[in-house]
Amino acid sequence: MLTSLQNPLVKQIRQLHSHKGRREQGLLLLEGTHLLREACATQYPLLTVCSTFQWQASHVELWQEACLKAQRVELVSESVLEALVTTVQPDGVVAVAPSREQSSLKILSDGLLLALDAIQDPGNLGTIIRTAAAAGAGGLWLSRDSVDYTSPKVMRASAGQWFRLPIAVTDDIYQLVADYQDRGMQVVATRPHTELSYWEVNWKRPSLVLLGNEGAGLPKELSDRADCQVKIPLANGVESLNVGISAALILYEAQRQLLSQKTENSRF
Repeated sequence: MLTSLQNPLVKQIRQLHSHKGRREQGLLLLEGTHLLREACATQYPLLTVCSTFQWQASHVELWQEACLKAQRVELVSESVLEALVTTVQPDGVVAVAPSREQSSLKILSDGLLLALDAIQDPGNLGTIIRTAAAAGAGGLWLSRDSVDYTSPKVMRASAGQWFRLPIAVTDDIYQLVADYQDRGMQVVATRPHTELSYWEVNWKRPSLVLLGNEGAGLPKELSDRADCQVKIPLANGVESLNVGISAALILYEAQRQLLSQKTENSRF
C-alpha cells in the first residue's frame, strides 16, 4: 500500500492536476468511480488505477475489471488518495489514462456536429459534451482558446460521456467553417437578435452548429460566415441563456426532426 506523499507515482499523478502537467505527460486524470466505470465500458486504455482498501472492498467487480485493463494497480491510503485528486470529497479511486491522439480523431462530415468558440467554463463544456453524446451528435470541435477539454472538471461534468464523443481542437475555427461548407454541410450560428428561430432550420441536413463564449457570444465575423443565423426566443427582460442550455435546445430540436423523418420514411 502506498502511504507516502513523496512516492514518485504520487508526485507524477499530482502533476496531472494542471493543464501543463497533462500536456507534458500526455496523460489524463480520471477521478471517481463513474469515470472509471465509463472508461472500462468504452474500452478506453488505462495505465494506472489507485484506490483505497475501502473502495476496493465495495467495488469488487469494477476493481477486478480495472486490474485486467490497467498496466498498474495500487492500493493507497486515504491521505494519499486525497492528495491524488482535485475534488474535496473523493470517493476512493483515481485512474491515469493516455490522452487522445489528435490525429486519431475522425469527426464525420455528415449528421450533426458542434463547434465551440472560446468556451471558458469547464462545467459548461462538460455539460455540452454530455448532451451532445445523449442527442447522438457526431462530434465536437473546440477553438484553441477554449477551456482545456482534458480538465478533470470537464470530464466529471460530462458524466463519463467524454469517452463516447469525438472531440478535437482547431487552430483556425474560420477555416474549419469553410472546410465544412466545402463538404456541403450547412453551418448554423447562434445570434441573439435575428429573425430565424432555431426550430425553423432544416436540421435534416448535415449541419455544423456554432456556439460562442459565455459572455460575448460568437464574434460577428464568425457568425456572418455561417449559412444562417438562429435565435432562441426569450421573454422580455431575459438577456440570454446558458450556453449549455442553448446547445441542448438545438441538439434536441435536430434530433426531433431527424426522428420525425425516420418515422415518415418507415410509413412508405
